[in-house]
Amino acid sequence: MTTTAERGLRIAELARAAGVPTDTVRYYERIGLLPAPRRTAGGYRDYEPGAVDRLQFIQGAQRLGLRLVDIGHLLAVRDTGQCPCEPAGELLRRRLDDVDAQIAQLTALRAEMAAMAAALPQAECPDPTPGTWCPPDGEGGDCSCSS
Repeated sequence: MTTTAERGLRIAELARAAGVPTDTVRYYERIGLLPAPRRTAGGYRDYEPGAVDRLQFIQGAQRLGLRLVDIGHLLAVRDTGQCPCEPAGELLRRRLDDVDAQIAQLTALRAEMAAMAAALPQAECPDPTPGTWCPPDGEGGDCSCSS
């Protein structure tokens, strides 16, 4: 019987080793992130053991929020044998800027939600005006909501 080391990895073995579904492996292959493997005489995909590392690199970059097109660029540099540190640093700095902007937006949203929650009457809240969270003008005291 031929061992995995002698024959390479079948798609299910690769997917299991990398912790991704087989459809993900096929998709990455289709869009060029994963090179097409050699095929056996029976037509099975026969991946090199290095494909596990490549899939883990892709997954790690995605966890950082990098787009697949950017990951493809990093892999292209990596495939030349050069270190992808410089382009990776640029991408990560850009991604950090995006994350900082999202944090600012979420902080503003949180402050707005907290102010709305604090403005809600605590006792005896009358029915709201249709289309709003607040009672009709003149009822309910200090509720100053808008639709």
